This record gives sequence, C-alpha cells and structure tokens, in this order.
Amino acid sequence: MKDTTLVILAAGLGSRFGGNKQISQVGPHGEILMEYSIYDAIEAGFTQIVFILKAEMVDTVRNSIGKRLEGRVRVDYAVQDTSTIPSWYSIPPERTKPFGTVHAVLAAKDVIRGPFATVNADDYYGKEAFVIMHEMLGSLKDAHDAGMVPYILGNTMSENGGVTRGICEIKNGFLCGVDETHDIHYEEDHRIVGEYGGLDPQEVVSMNIWGFHPMLLPIMNTYFEDFLRGLKQDDIKAECLLPIMVNDLLSKDALCVRAKSSPDRWFGITYQADRDTVAAELKLLHKKGIYPQDLYQ
Repeated sequence: MKDTTLVILAAGLGSRFGGNKQISQVGPHGEILMEYSIYDAIEAGFTQIVFILKAEMVDTVRNSIGKRLEGRVRVDYAVQDTSTIPSWYSIPPERTKPFGTVHAVLAAKDVIRGPFATVNADDYYGKEAFVIMHEMLGSLKDAHDAGMVPYILGNTMSENGGVTRGICEIKNGFLCGVDETHDIHYEEDHRIVGEYGGLDPQEVVSMNIWGFHPMLLPIMNTYFEDFLRGLKQDDIKAECLLPIMVNDLLSKDALCVRAKSSPDRWFGITYQADRDTVAAELKLLHKKGIYPQDLYQ
C-alpha cells in the first residue's frame, strides 16, 4: 500500500470542556490524548499524520508532538480558519463557531497524500480500530468507496452531560444511514435519551473515524459550498459535519461505506469532569503494557 494518512480533527473550540481539550495532558507521563491515536496509527501502518488546528495551536503541537515524530512518519499541519472559506460567501460578523468537520478536512486537502482516515483529537479509539481502518483504506478504489469503524452508544456516553452522536443503520457490513442526534444524555434512572426520545444503549454510532479516498475531496468541496449557499445570514452556529455529509451522499448512492466494529473500548473528553476518568483509563493501559512508558521510544 502507498501513503495512508491520518487526519486529526483538532481545531474545535472545546467550549464544553472550557479550554483546548485537544492539548490537555491526560496520560500518566503527560501524554496528550491524540498521541495515543498517532502511536496506534503508526503501528498499524499509516505513513502520514495531518493535524488540523487553530492557528494559535500550530506551534504548540509542532513543538510538543510534531518534532518527536520526525523521521518516523510524515507530518503536516493545516489551519481551519476563515481564509479557506470561498470569497463569494459573506461570513456574519457575529459568527465565532468553526464551520464543521467537512470544512476542517478541506483545510488539509492540499497536503493529504493518499487514502485518509479522520479521527477526533479528544477521543481514544483503541489499537484495533486503526488496524481495521488501515486495511479498509487499502481497499478503496475511488471516490465512491469509504469505510468507518462504529461503536456502541452505551460505551460512548459521558456521565457529565449531553453528547452528539451519529446513530447508524448498518446492514450486512455496510452503512445505510446516519442520523446526527444531539443532547444524548443519561436520565436519573440511567436511561439514555436524545433530542427525539429514548435510545437503546446498543445503538451503533459514528465517532468520526471515517476512511475516504482522496478523489472524494473535490466532491466534499462542492458539498461544503452547497452548504454555505443554503445558510441564512442569521444562522451563525450551523456546521457542515462529516456524518451528515456521509448520510446525504449515501441517500444519493454517491458513496458506499463499509462498516466494521472494533472490539476495543472507546473513551474521550467532552467535559472537564471527563478528564479524571480518561486519565485513569490511560494509566491502566500503560500498567497492562498496552503502551510503553515512552510512546516515542
């Protein structure tokens, strides 16, 4: 297989966390959560890491992670900001929210070198997810082919507040549809409910670990521009999101998405209170020998 790229989505504002959760040190030796995805991706065979960041985070990530990866894997940086918004679109002056994960990937379109996977910087996916995804990327033939690693909803919840998840319909190993669902949370009796009512803990969900062929990037660009054309000027919070794009392309038979679950357990940081739980999980993984004391040794 030629180049395979891991695109790390790390430009989110982290408003619920209360800061830049993407660079919060949660590992037992000061590791940042995304370093585990990088370690697992390199072990699985990925040859390029692309960080998508806010401009003010580039030097921090370059100095804390990027330099340590030199000689092991190609590293590139992309900035998600308004400079990559088409000039014909007038950005409302009161808008502060980024334009979503589709726009984030497009910010990196000039540096992506091959079939690519996306992951959130603030999620832990487990080692097997990257093995599965790397294999999927090797089978992608063109823009029509894609892959995903889904997770079980009950294993992706936060005890500290609501989350957004793409509820997936999967048949015979292929994704049929994604319903982006907001405010999924625990009730007092520990039932899981979302914006439309109760949800089965065994529902399958997307955690933004997608695999795409680089030929999809022009299609993604057109999709994003159509999104902008459909925005009202007073809609200052709407985002163009990967699960919604995937669902729309599926509905037009423009995409075929293979889905294969990982046996590993997901965990991540949405709220400040999630940090201690994640730190404990990572400490246990190091203790079990899943990860070495130094991820860069």
